[in-house]
Amino acid sequence: MSDRDAAFEAYFTARSGAMRGTAFLLCGDWHRAEDLVQQTFTKIYLAWRRIEQRESMDNYTRQTLVRTFLSERRRAWFRHESVGSEAGDRAAPPAELTEERLVLMEALVKVPPKQRAVLVLRYWEDQSVEQTAALLDCSTGNVKSQAARGLATLRSLLEGEKVR
Repeated sequence: MSDRDAAFEAYFTARSGAMRGTAFLLCGDWHRAEDLVQQTFTKIYLAWRRIEQRESMDNYTRQTLVRTFLSERRRAWFRHESVGSEAGDRAAPPAELTEERLVLMEALVKVPPKQRAVLVLRYWEDQSVEQTAALLDCSTGNVKSQAARGLATLRSLLEGEKVR
């Protein structure tokens, strides 16, 4: 195994779990999250030789993950992929998740993709407004407005859950 492959393998082993969690928050499905992580790390492996600043790999990986997610959401075939309203082989949520967390996850999936990406980066990944703007390649004002809209959408969805 080359030094390049060993370095990539060590990075993948150390960070793939955290990226899988972020991917799940973005897409709301463990199977799709696995696919997103696989696509992300494939892209990173292909660019591994050109990447010089390994200390900023987490930001680069997050950026690649979010862009892969947003790119996937833009494809028309993805929207029409599902033939039924409910997938029959959904993964069971981990046992330690509480009912409130499950409700939050279901609501988060209904938030529009760009708003969801901002919410995940800002509040799950604990990125600053500036870091989130750099990762999404947009202005800080856009991050702030997307965060505000995303939180408002999430609140309205959660309020709807309380009424039921």
